[in-house]
Amino acid sequence: MIERGNQPRVISIAGVSGGGKTTIVKALNKKLDHSKTLFFDDYDLEGPNDIIKWVDNGANYNEWNLTPLIRDIENLFAEPLDYIILDSPFAYKHAKMKSLIDFTIYIDTPLDIAMARRMIRDFKNSSNESILIEMENYLSNGRRGFLEMLKSIKPNSDMVVDGSLPVAKIIDHIHKAISNKKQEDS
Repeated sequence: MIERGNQPRVISIAGVSGGGKTTIVKALNKKLDHSKTLFFDDYDLEGPNDIIKWVDNGANYNEWNLTPLIRDIENLFAEPLDYIILDSPFAYKHAKMKSLIDFTIYIDTPLDIAMARRMIRDFKNSSNESILIEMENYLSNGRRGFLEMLKSIKPNSDMVVDGSLPVAKIIDHIHKAISNKKQEDS
């Protein structure tokens, strides 16, 4: 982990949409003492307008303006925390974020499970037609975005955890890895 004196360690959790990032971040926050969370989806960040075109053009993660998120991380460095846990899709791929992150975890959830979770979460009260349109979009375009994460973010992470495991097991694996990393760095 990066040596920053008494500043909190930054742990970034990545994975595909529906992969369990938010659930894992919230559960890990309960497990770790003196920690706070930040969620990528809580920010209105400037980035590519067409995600699929962005993926097809090489997925340059630095095209995203993460200044508001970076500012919040830096502000949390002044607080008496041990950990800042990020729900963020980029792992170390964004140049300005890379120097702030100490440890990245990729939640490797099979795409069918992630899709089912997204449908349950996002389309609970939707019409059959809306669900079918989303499925068609996923098959014709959206899946490429998910595959980009598997290609670029997963191998760019310090740890990969099976996202089909129960949440408690995932948290146990992550907590053990964080504890081991903390001992190595001491």
